[in-house]
Amino acid sequence: MTSHTVEIPQDSEVFGKTVSAFANFGYSAAVRSHGLLFIAGTIGRRADGTIPDDIEEQTEIAIRRIEEILRLEGLDLSALVDVTSYHVDIHRHLPGFSTAKAKLIAPPYPTWSLIGVSALASPGLLVEIRATAAYPDAF
Repeated sequence: MTSHTVEIPQDSEVFGKTVSAFANFGYSAAVRSHGLLFIAGTIGRRADGTIPDDIEEQTEIAIRRIEEILRLEGLDLSALVDVTSYHVDIHRHLPGFSTAKAKLIAPPYPTWSLIGVSALASPGLLVEIRATAAYPDAF
């Protein structure tokens, strides 16, 4: 099996000082294999490491991080084929999440599953999004 690990540059404006989390926790931002790009769960942490209080900003940041990973691979958000998002207090935050998502995700829409969870890795995080994208030459 051939696979390629996507490396986020240390000087990434989108990820900022949070780039070190990949090495610290022992995982890759994304891996390309068999024409698909598997993107690890992304969170709404700002480049300076702080976490916004509101779901809209966290959602936008998380999707912008996915967008940056896709850009590094020559793709954009339209390449997404499957997305799963994990939500703390899903019923309270779903309207704000949906509003932010609608600003950035356009048709044709990927499949998307929403899962309610009791907590995420850091206090204050409200959403985490993982995704799979397809390369155009995969079909």
